[in-house]
Amino acid sequence: MRLLRTDPTRPDPEVIKTAAEVLKNGGIVAAPTETVYGLFTHAYREDGCVKVFKAKGRPMDNPLIVHVDSVEMASEIAEIPEGIRGVLAQLWPGPVTIVVKSRGVVPRCVTAGLNTVAVRAPAHPIPLAIIKELNAPIAGPSANKAGRPSPTTATHVLEDLGDEVDLIIDGGPTFFGVESTIIDVTRKPPVLLRPGPFTVEELEKFFGEIQIPPVARGLAEAEVALAPGMKYKHYAPDTMLVIVHFDLAEAVKILKARGLKVAVLCAAGKCADADASLHLGTDLYEVAKNLYKSLRDLDKLSVNIGIIPAVEERGIGLAIMNRIRKAAAHREAFSPEQLLKYI
Repeated sequence: MRLLRTDPTRPDPEVIKTAAEVLKNGGIVAAPTETVYGLFTHAYREDGCVKVFKAKGRPMDNPLIVHVDSVEMASEIAEIPEGIRGVLAQLWPGPVTIVVKSRGVVPRCVTAGLNTVAVRAPAHPIPLAIIKELNAPIAGPSANKAGRPSPTTATHVLEDLGDEVDLIIDGGPTFFGVESTIIDVTRKPPVLLRPGPFTVEELEKFFGEIQIPPVARGLAEAEVALAPGMKYKHYAPDTMLVIVHFDLAEAVKILKARGLKVAVLCAAGKCADADASLHLGTDLYEVAKNLYKSLRDLDKLSVNIGIIPAVEERGIGLAIMNRIRKAAAHREAFSPEQLLKYI
């Protein structure tokens, strides 16, 4: 494994060339995007794709996202309706992934054998430079062990994957901190598969009405994963986490009365006389950016349980609730009585 550092705004051409060479030879590269760090393979190489799944311990029926540098490149691998092309010209590069019909040119490993493919153009100079140097798309999921919180720094990638990656590019912390929004545009109206930084309210200005099924809210698992994040355990710390819908101070008091050491993931400062506090931020975009780091930090504390307040499921709050419901294994307490059932 090699680790190379570069300025994320002006990537070192030698670092980019090294990454492209690794991918050409069937290797795998971890690199930052504007959302989280991705674990990438050359999108046309079956051997590289298999390495990604093996390194992550990822189920083979969980598809990857193909990353491109333009709508034109996306059209080489996917059937993009003419009306959608115009929308993508306005949204890309950016944290929006679309699920469309595949042309069958990427390996079945990438699409998990489906006739659809998830594709996006990242708004980050490093992956865009790699794609341009390679003159081909790259495919990948987040660069963490399956089930773990996604990585927002190169250190997180090292913690999870270490020598299982051929190259890690350290481009500093990611900007948004949660994965891209995924929309299935093969259905009418389009269906939200995974909420992300680009909110439904914003996307409906481009796509019209967007359906939000229970899977997108983190309330259920999909029988078939059309895109990442729809099935299986995700984002979870080892420490028990519970989402609290009532007063945090009361929740802490209840748990401490049972002899438990409690950490609170909270908006600012020390929260509710907990044994430990993890500061998420003062607005919801800051909360999203710091969420995965805080979930990882939770496991470094000497506590028995972590609690996190619920947020309103609007805007970026929908993405936050999706992630923390999965991280908490759907443990939500709307009352003290419900909280007690988890301990």
